[in-house]
Amino acid sequence: MDRSEVFIGIDVCKARLDVSRYPDGQRWTFSNDELEIATLIDQFKTQAPALVVLEATGGLEIPLSGALCEAGFPVVVVNPRQVRDFAKSTGRLAKTDTIDAAVLAHFASAIRPEVRPLPSAQARELSGLISRRRQMVEMITAEHNRLATSCGRVSREIQAHITWLEKRLKGLNEDLSKLIRSTPVWREKDNLLQSAPGVADVLSCSLLASLPELGRLNRKKIAALVGVAPLNRDSGKFRGKRTVWGGRAEVRRVLYMGTLVATRHNPVIKAFYQRLLQAGKPKKVALTACMRKLLTILNAMLKNRTAWQSNYAFSA
Repeated sequence: MDRSEVFIGIDVCKARLDVSRYPDGQRWTFSNDELEIATLIDQFKTQAPALVVLEATGGLEIPLSGALCEAGFPVVVVNPRQVRDFAKSTGRLAKTDTIDAAVLAHFASAIRPEVRPLPSAQARELSGLISRRRQMVEMITAEHNRLATSCGRVSREIQAHITWLEKRLKGLNEDLSKLIRSTPVWREKDNLLQSAPGVADVLSCSLLASLPELGRLNRKKIAALVGVAPLNRDSGKFRGKRTVWGGRAEVRRVLYMGTLVATRHNPVIKAFYQRLLQAGKPKKVALTACMRKLLTILNAMLKNRTAWQSNYAFSA
């Protein structure tokens, strides 16, 4: 490592930002508000960090990461589990905000995660609408479950709430459609994605919002990013069972439902699914393989800007 390079780790809380610099271990604390973020950015300008790393913290990191990106700093938002595993590998088992910031700075220096463009304001809005839609669907499902065991006045109250939630869900669906159609790039991608049997509004919107890398990576990388690539568990002569894990759970949820539809209505996925079942594969394993195949097909379609064709040679 070039000793002139400095790496910054920032632990983001609702009220506070803990900042650590590697390799000299300098630490600062700022309030998590606009004024203090501006002060932090001014201080970073004199240090010219090679990389700034933050953890994804349910959206609390968005204002800071956006401000740092606009100021021209190389910023990466990483998975907290990856950083925690790194901390354990270095023997740091204790966990505080200050320690987390130091671990992030060390992680930035040792791993140097790839800098990727942060989502635009429109992309964040789309992601927010998708998340809210998912919450609405979960609330409607919960209310239907309560309705099944209720009676009288309570039943009428629950039914009225379901009616209101379904009306709001319809409004969210319309907002999502308008947002997608108002952006030419998204409109083109949406048209390409929905040309594939099994891909409808929800899956298309979710991929656009939560998987912007679709169409930019090769098939192995996109499968690993989503968490549908089988991972080896071998040691010496032992050959462990291949499993899938990690990746973007919110994408896998909607991809799973889209794949279920595709196994019935998409000729390529349906034939692939039946072939795996006839070979003796368990249904869950076969369905996961179909999720990976559908994802790689969609990835190739966006990469080549080609609509669905049953005889298309989908090599990503």
